[in-house]
Amino acid sequence: MTENQSDKTSKHKKERNLLAFTGAAALAALALSLAISALNSRRKKSNKKDLSGSNVRINLSASEILKLADRIIAKSKEVHDAVASVPLDKVTYANVLSPLADLEAHQFPLVQSCVFPKLVSTLEDVRKASAEAERRIDAHVLMCSKREDVYRVVKAFASKGEWMNPEAKHYIKCLVRDFEQNGLNLTVTKKEEVQRLRAQIEELSLQYIHNLNDDSSCILFSEAELVGLPPEYLKSLDKAGNDRYKITLRSHNVLALLELCQVGTTRRMVAAAYGKRSGEVNLSVLESLVDLRHKYARLFGYSNYADYAVDLRMAKTSTKVFEFLEDISASLTDLAARELALLKDLKKKEEGELPFGIEDLLYYVKRVEEAQAFWIKISGIQVNSWVISTLIYTRGKENMVIHV
Repeated sequence: MTENQSDKTSKHKKERNLLAFTGAAALAALALSLAISALNSRRKKSNKKDLSGSNVRINLSASEILKLADRIIAKSKEVHDAVASVPLDKVTYANVLSPLADLEAHQFPLVQSCVFPKLVSTLEDVRKASAEAERRIDAHVLMCSKREDVYRVVKAFASKGEWMNPEAKHYIKCLVRDFEQNGLNLTVTKKEEVQRLRAQIEELSLQYIHNLNDDSSCILFSEAELVGLPPEYLKSLDKAGNDRYKITLRSHNVLALLELCQVGTTRRMVAAAYGKRSGEVNLSVLESLVDLRHKYARLFGYSNYADYAVDLRMAKTSTKVFEFLEDISASLTDLAARELALLKDLKKKEEGELPFGIEDLLYYVKRVEEAQAFWIKISGIQVNSWVISTLIYTRGKENMVIHV
């Protein structure tokens, strides 16, 4: 094999593995969403409950979400103003670091209470209020990240090197890093460009989410095409002419259908439509985001946005990330192949020679679980090993790809 052929083979291998882990992340998110949906369906409508082990509110009304967002912003501004007013020669742990750390700890569950409903709520007004709350909070956070008065005070305290403990030392370093990641240590010209690009990126990111939330497309199915779905699910659906059911492309509808519907063609139609939601309008948004993020990273001296983002994390470089993905993919391929073969055999018995597609994964995983209690537990959340390992095997297999 020539050197050129070797490079091409290596490049192709990385591309296939990248496809595998992109699919894995997406379907793992689906599995987590299923767990969340199950939690929501069990809670009583009349009670406002907290998630076990946290202070996150999961049943706020639209007006309550917006009021909470405004309180979060007002309190944050009050604390940042207080820190900014500290004279540079009088900075201490008590008047700089402690207020900011306490604010972050106190407001984290409150912020999640505002933004979580847009992902899981079945009420349109709640989802829209949650998206608006996230927009307001993100705008405020962006403004705080550009406050040079706060940065000067934090930097002055960091320069003193007076740490209460290792955690405080790490936290103050993170604060300085976050400010400088937003360009506050750059020249005026570069700083203005960073702010301009950051604002465009934030706006387009929110636009992408809004486009998905505003998508109202649906597919019509007869009752025969929805065999396997429980009566309660069918009763919750609107009907069109000829006694056909409307399946909207909301996650709670799609996840339940992909897991329970016995009709393979129905699952395939819904999965393909779900993957193409807002496709035309969001494609241009994504293209713009990729270009803007690249320019943003280059201002800080990084070769691409991946290196900029990963630099703050354990891996530090995108090269290390790919090495990790290569290693874990190689170690799980054999296990995934065996489990995929089991799922394929089960589909062949039920549906004949039809090819196994990604839209079949949740349905046949559930069928296997019903026969074999094959679960592992991670931090109190049940995660199916069939899902994890089978997803990894989806790398490049032609009969696992939905062409959209």
